[in-house]
Amino acid sequence: MKKILPLVLLLAAGSASAESHLQGVVKQGTLNVCTTGDYKPYTFQKPDGSYEGIDISMAESLAKSLDVKLNLVKSTWKTLTPDLVAGKCDIAMGGVSVTLPRQQQVYFAESLDVDGKIPFVRCDDVKKYQTIEQINQSSVRVIEPIGGTNEAFVHAYLPESSLILSHDNAGIFQQLADKKADVMITDASEALYQKKSHPSLCAVNPEKPMQYGEKAYMLPTDDITWKLYVDQWLHLARATGEYQKVVAGWR
Repeated sequence: MKKILPLVLLLAAGSASAESHLQGVVKQGTLNVCTTGDYKPYTFQKPDGSYEGIDISMAESLAKSLDVKLNLVKSTWKTLTPDLVAGKCDIAMGGVSVTLPRQQQVYFAESLDVDGKIPFVRCDDVKKYQTIEQINQSSVRVIEPIGGTNEAFVHAYLPESSLILSHDNAGIFQQLADKKADVMITDASEALYQKKSHPSLCAVNPEKPMQYGEKAYMLPTDDITWKLYVDQWLHLARATGEYQKVVAGWR
């Protein structure tokens, strides 16, 4: 027992002395946030290079709580998790879905909202694409952005459909409207928001998603101090109504 105790104390001391992202962000005076900029209403990069969206406003709030500057780091759905793991940012924000493969590599902050995958189609085709069985046909063209949970859903549940992958998530909706594809599987929140800009498109059964999902911010692993701070900031944002006010501005 006498031989083990010093080792335990040494490990504990080493863990305590390791600098958290919390201290690192404050020291450097900048909060680096990875975001894709292509997923309204959460994150969108405008033609002038600036960003807007629910999670952009929340990123500004988090930076303000730390009294530091906000630096938005452009990422993609394929590289979002690797960018965070590689240390390119302190947190990843922008409509990120909680998944077990992601959880193997990152921490998630407390869940923001419940969401789920649904078909987004031309309104004339709503009855044609109600079920997995109706969509999982080689004659059905399913279009998705590369590297995200939408593409993963298609591979898992719609392997017989004709998958079209796009580098331009924002342009997918016009391709649907122009009949260059038939279905997009996406989160109900995105479909309902994009319906405002594309009246010929309809969300199929948004109240009954094909797959349950949650949204949350991604954080580096092995840093419980940083996670606890982000969770507490988010709790207070909800308790004071700040988060609800931001969301209401985009709904």
